[in-house]
Amino acid sequence: MQVQRLDHVQLAMPPGGEDRAREFYHGVLGIPEVPKPADMAKRGGCWFERGELKVHLGVEAGFRPARKAHPAFIVSDLGALVQRFRAAGSALTEDRSLAGYYRIFIEDPFGNRLELMEPADR
Repeated sequence: MQVQRLDHVQLAMPPGGEDRAREFYHGVLGIPEVPKPADMAKRGGCWFERGELKVHLGVEAGFRPARKAHPAFIVSDLGALVQRFRAAGSALTEDRSLAGYYRIFIEDPFGNRLELMEPADR
């Protein structure tokens, strides 16, 4: 038996944050929202998926953002995303210390850390 692949990433958010999650994950990052299964929908939160990319946000009482732990997403046209974040007034940190990639760190609307990476050979 062996672990084969990652199915999805679950991030936490505070109660009532669904609209802000939609604005960011769908509106800014462009990941479509998919319906949660009916028995899970009553817990709140929302799911965003495109093909094998699956980002689920779940409501957590006493929420505290993940400041160090984070998912890293491979993106295309990182430069356009950087411009979009800057135009929206979002803080971002550029980091070139990973050979072969351009990358930045941003925070979602709840303060969770996200890494966006684009291979340098694109």
